Amino acid sequence: MLPQVELYRESAVREMERFLRLLALVPDDKLQWAPTPTAKSALQVGAHTAVTAGNFARFITERGIPQPEEVPEFLERTAAAERAVTTRQEVETTYRTNTAAIVAAMETVNESDLQIVLDSGNGWTMSFRFLLSLPGVHAINHIGQIDYLHTCWGDMEVHF
Repeated sequence: MLPQVELYRESAVREMERFLRLLALVPDDKLQWAPTPTAKSALQVGAHTAVTAGNFARFITERGIPQPEEVPEFLERTAAAERAVTTRQEVETTYRTNTAAIVAAMETVNESDLQIVLDSGNGWTMSFRFLLSLPGVHAINHIGQIDYLHTCWGDMEVHF
């Protein structure tokens, strides 16, 4: 694996582990609790984070992102996959499986891939390097959500 890609791999794995450690601290009776009816619960955040890791693996493998005509089907497939994850154990299993797929995809990246610019078809682009960073960055963002949910039910401990 290229040294610069190794940093992205380390981030993806490290942040997955951090996310799963924090999710494990959510009390069973709070796993499906949400602060408002339209907010996500810890379980829903976990399902989203785990499933999206699989999307990142696919994007890296395919060296591409969904184009406008593919987005509605892509979003429905993702939502259905998230709804199918209904337990803390399924979050962990899905997340570990999808992170392994990210690592495998990153192992295929070569020097010329790092110069790719992905076109969304919607007027914006993303460098392939940025895509490689997303598994770790995405997890960090959702770690913050789980941490916030902890504070909503009075858990003020620092869990990092």
